[in-house]
Amino acid sequence: MGTMVVLVIVAGAAALAIRSIIKNKKAGKSIQCGGDCNRCGGCH
Repeated sequence: MGTMVVLVIVAGAAALAIRSIIKNKKAGKSIQCGGDCNRCGGCH
């Protein structure tokens, strides 16, 4: 029973992380590029 509780918590945390990444990507933000082309040399 304890294993199932931990599994649900970990799955929920992973789902929230993925949702956040997708939301940021749709908003034009990214882990790799902050959208500041002056700093990265124009990645898009």
